[in-house]
Amino acid sequence: MKYIQHNHPEPGAFTILEGPDPTPGPNEVVIFVAATALNRADLLQVAGKYPPPPGESEILGLDVAGTVIDVGGAVEDFAVGDNVCALVGGGGYAQLLAIDASMLLRLPERLSFTKAAAIPEVFLTAYQALHWIAGVEAGDQVLIHAGASGVGTAAIQLCNLVGATPIVTASASKHERLLELGAAHCIDYRAGDFAEQVQALTEGKGADIALDFVGAPYLKQNMEALALDGHLVCLGFLGGSYLEGASLAPLVSKRLQITGTTLRSRIPEYRQVLTADFREEIWPHFADGTLKPVVDMIYDWELVADAHAYMAANANVGKIVLTVGD
Repeated sequence: MKYIQHNHPEPGAFTILEGPDPTPGPNEVVIFVAATALNRADLLQVAGKYPPPPGESEILGLDVAGTVIDVGGAVEDFAVGDNVCALVGGGGYAQLLAIDASMLLRLPERLSFTKAAAIPEVFLTAYQALHWIAGVEAGDQVLIHAGASGVGTAAIQLCNLVGATPIVTASASKHERLLELGAAHCIDYRAGDFAEQVQALTEGKGADIALDFVGAPYLKQNMEALALDGHLVCLGFLGGSYLEGASLAPLVSKRLQITGTTLRSRIPEYRQVLTADFREEIWPHFADGTLKPVVDMIYDWELVADAHAYMAANANVGKIVLTVGD
């Protein structure tokens, strides 16, 4: 098989190499990968800041969509020829991938490979944060930072699905697209205090849930923006992780909860159960068109360096997808 190798320590230097074809274990299938998608984790891994967990592939790529071409002896629910997508711990930037069958999501007819590749990592991340951790309910006001990111666009749709109100932060140029996608309100994070705007939009109540990728620079405002018994879910630290000059008093006075989470470092059993719940509760809504993957750009995998540069520039609304192989 062919796969993409990043050439450390040169930024943006990628090579397509030949490697051995995988064979499936008893509970695995081998997928011929048609498309994968970029995630911030890929950029961090390339920069040497986010190595894959032990036992996972060193090859980049956390999303795959493609066709099953081989199955292990114990696999019963999938067969050769099935079109699927999945969240993986690595290995998406390759033509072939062996994966546990419990992680697979069978594609409905209306879903192309390039669209399907834009689903697993961001929708499972948003589902975990909103449903498993924060317990989102109808009527909740949900503050979503980086609203134009893959996770942000997924979270907007999942909020609307349950009757919650998504309030997003994003640069002003992306607001129109996010409103079309279902955001109830858009806040330009570059224009003043977002906590004041959230309080105004919620008539002084505050947000019940906040999803944050920025970290330390946003903690003070996030606590101010949250309602009594509000829940902050931290999904990353793009703005830094060291805090100075912020009072933690709202944690007690508002009875706030702060939870940090990530998916890649979770044990396989956790991801399998999460995928099973997602498959039952959320996946049917892609078949009926209620939920839609948001694809911003599609690149041939030979242009992977351009795709990484585009993501680094923060220009996208939704996902950046790579078509894989010949």
